Amino acid sequence: MKVDLHNHSYYSDGVFSPSEVVRFSEEADCDLFALTDHDTTEGFVEAQKTADELSVKLVSGVEISAFWRNMTIHIVGLGVDVDNDILQDGLVHNQQLRKERAKKISLGLWRAGIKDALEKTQALSKTDMLTRTHFAQMLIREGHCKDMKSVFRRYLTGKKPGGVRVEWKNIDEVVGWIHAAGGQAILAHPFRYKMTQTKIKNMLIDFKEVLGDGVEVVTATSTDEEISLSNQWAEENELFSSCGSDFHGWPNQRIQIGCLKDLPNDDNAIWKYLPC
Repeated sequence: MKVDLHNHSYYSDGVFSPSEVVRFSEEADCDLFALTDHDTTEGFVEAQKTADELSVKLVSGVEISAFWRNMTIHIVGLGVDVDNDILQDGLVHNQQLRKERAKKISLGLWRAGIKDALEKTQALSKTDMLTRTHFAQMLIREGHCKDMKSVFRRYLTGKKPGGVRVEWKNIDEVVGWIHAAGGQAILAHPFRYKMTQTKIKNMLIDFKEVLGDGVEVVTATSTDEEISLSNQWAEENELFSSCGSDFHGWPNQRIQIGCLKDLPNDDNAIWKYLPC
């Protein structure tokens, strides 16, 4: 099967509409696809309408920011009931934190000599959900940096001008939101966090202890070594395996929907346990 269970539309920090993203999945011959915008499910109804028209098998999804040992990580919820009150209350909480963070990032950039950052960044977004990706793309467009990696290194992390700490809810609570909505909780892109292998292994152990369901073993940027290790740790912790490109669609990002390596162990695939 060709599966891609991690993608974004302009309802969070993607470029394209939910309909366009679903059409891309159909053009890529995906057998199963999920829209997983950051801390919102607003695009799902539109995505589902297009999926029905194209006979695309769409999984309802969301990517939620959470805290693990005082570090920000992302948890993907798959197969969630988007009308569930507990889930939506949690997402509203995170959305408010994002709005507060956007103002603080803008202030930090202003102090560093970058004027009107909030207004310029808002111009890149079709909603009021501003993410660090939006600020990064603005800084690239304004000529302050040449690519995403340099933007985050110079401006948007730690004690840099736009580095803002956010007090997300802990992973046990976020997993609870997803389970309350009938979904599966998947730890997103474990090798993207600035952690040692030992710390990643500990994160997976803790994730299992709070009843997390799976981990993204394959992403668009995964190396063979990362896939092998992720698969090994998933099996050791009795976690399901997932895969997702994390497609956003920005011109300076080369990730394409459905362009993923195979899971090492298809028997452990999360999609065997998803409603679709």
